[in-house]
Amino acid sequence: MSYEEDNSTYWERLRNGDKQALFALYNNTYSHLLRFGLKICGSDELVKDCITQLFLQLWSRHQSLRPVTNVPAYLFTALKRQLLDQLAYQSRIHAAIHRATDKDAESELSYEEIIIQVQQDEELKHRLQLALKALTPRQIELVRLKFFEGLTYEQIAAQTSQTVKTAYNTIYDAIKALRKMLK
Repeated sequence: MSYEEDNSTYWERLRNGDKQALFALYNNTYSHLLRFGLKICGSDELVKDCITQLFLQLWSRHQSLRPVTNVPAYLFTALKRQLLDQLAYQSRIHAAIHRATDKDAESELSYEEIIIQVQQDEELKHRLQLALKALTPRQIELVRLKFFEGLTYEQIAAQTSQTVKTAYNTIYDAIKALRKMLK
């Protein structure tokens, strides 16, 4: 069989729950995905992590995967999205760290101010924990995926087998409830 035929066969077997097909597809496409990913991003560790994450997601969603005519193109597109999402996430983290260090450099807090700030942070943390407990389990899960894992609404919808609109509305309702409880 050819490379394309092998990948199509592995894909169909993967959709039917064959874990060995997942490994075979991984082994068959890994080097191609790695080269492709390195063209997008120079970090080989990030590319390797994203490839692994991509295949873990494929396995976790294997029952809902659709038939694909060009498996490598599908994998390249999925990897590209994953890499771009991770790069955007890292960029936001670096920007936040930069802003925080700039603010810290501008003003040195006195010992009393530090104690007050820690107490305020603890109080806010406690209030947030209480507010989170008032949410439904589904709202808590979606808020965690969106704000703590940095997933997009599309990724959340795919991971939780919901529509994008449902994921958006659930998160919106959760944020609205949190704001109301934290006032």
